[in-house]
Amino acid sequence: MNQLFITGIGTEVGKTVCSAVLTQYFKADYWKPVQSGDLDNTDTHKIQSWTENTVCHPETYRFQLAASPHQSAREENIEINLDQFQLPKTDNSLIVEGAGGLMVPFSDEIFIIDLIERLNLPVALVVRNYLGCINHTLLSIMALEQKKLKLEYLIFNGPFPPDTEKVICNFIKRETRIIHIPEMVQPTKDSIKAAAEQLTITKL
Repeated sequence: MNQLFITGIGTEVGKTVCSAVLTQYFKADYWKPVQSGDLDNTDTHKIQSWTENTVCHPETYRFQLAASPHQSAREENIEINLDQFQLPKTDNSLIVEGAGGLMVPFSDEIFIIDLIERLNLPVALVVRNYLGCINHTLLSIMALEQKKLKLEYLIFNGPFPPDTEKVICNFIKRETRIIHIPEMVQPTKDSIKAAAEQLTITKL
């Protein structure tokens, strides 16, 4: 693994926990391009507290309002510009974590998926089990395929009914690898390390 963009099928599906596990597993650096709200306890702060000796690169944009980035930016009279995003320079692997899902807006016309395309990174898609997750997952996969973005990993975060997992796996390409990460209600450095040590990456 060299560089990877972590996104999800929606909000609150566990992207940061999964980012922490993969950061630990790959001994990677971490970068959150946009942070909206919770500036005293950002995703970067969480990665620093949950992983060991991780280099965390500063966000390109930080907003006070905990909302969609386009709304948070507008509250501060700032326009998010894709040209401002530059991958951090590092000799290590790099985990990049997005905000929400693929179609979370940066502006009226620019979305998370456009940032992934600009950075030209392979994607890890985080999936959590809930009513509607199949629909959201398949639509996310279709959006990535439309942009010709590579789905490197499909991450099942927490337990899944076998029938749900089967439908989703039948929709992905054979080169996409599958990761299962256990449910972590209150992640700690020890639980993240244990998940990374036990992590397995499989193919269909």
